Amino acid sequence: MATWTAFSCRDAYPFDAHSVKKYWSQLHAGDQEPLPDDEQVLQAWVHFHRGEFQQASELGALAGLRGASVTNKATCIYANYLEPKERNRLSLFQDVAERAGALAAAEPDNANAFYWYAYALGHYSQGISVAKALAQGLGGRVKSALEKAIVLQPRHADAHIALGAFHADVIDKVGTLIANMTYGAKKETCLNLFEKALSLTPQSANARVEYANALVILEGDKRLREATRYYEQAAAMRAFDAMEHLDVEMAQTELAS
Repeated sequence: MATWTAFSCRDAYPFDAHSVKKYWSQLHAGDQEPLPDDEQVLQAWVHFHRGEFQQASELGALAGLRGASVTNKATCIYANYLEPKERNRLSLFQDVAERAGALAAAEPDNANAFYWYAYALGHYSQGISVAKALAQGLGGRVKSALEKAIVLQPRHADAHIALGAFHADVIDKVGTLIANMTYGAKKETCLNLFEKALSLTPQSANARVEYANALVILEGDKRLREATRYYEQAAAMRAFDAMEHLDVEMAQTELAS
């Protein structure tokens, strides 16, 4: 495996097994991942929260299905935020979609198997042409997997965020009428999903950034002031781990653009 681009501030989040266990509910408020009882998998999560994404992915992979969630999350977060080459990003998302799909088949009650399958497939779809994504039926598969994740874990804020972003993205790409007729994508549903996500994770920078993006897509200038307020709130937040650091950085980038 090629060496991944390092997270530049990994020394800022000096987690160990004890602190990850102590703050597990806060660290995983968004994805509701269960605390692992396997020490190797727990150590992979330590690497993840420090921002050592390649180590987290590789160590999780050594644990097989038990470590699939940490491998999938580490790979997706790295690919989305840090991988500079589009070809590599798409390859990493394909790997996650395949691995998460296998996990969902083996563990049909695992909400995060469906979530990471949808996340990876959704980001892969964004990297190819709209026509290709539609021809392959990727949109329907993403939507179905996210809805399944929410059914399995109703407090899965990240799945609410991703599904809200899906509705906004489809409306943006194909228009309100076709989005509704083809995917059941609706503005009202989108906004409700983000409101639910914020109620579940009120301290989430990612929820604010994605909600702001959706408001700009769906409402334009009419809600630009509100969207800007969400960006400002997210940009001012104190990150608790490496992933939150990347979310806050994204908000700061949006404000500066």
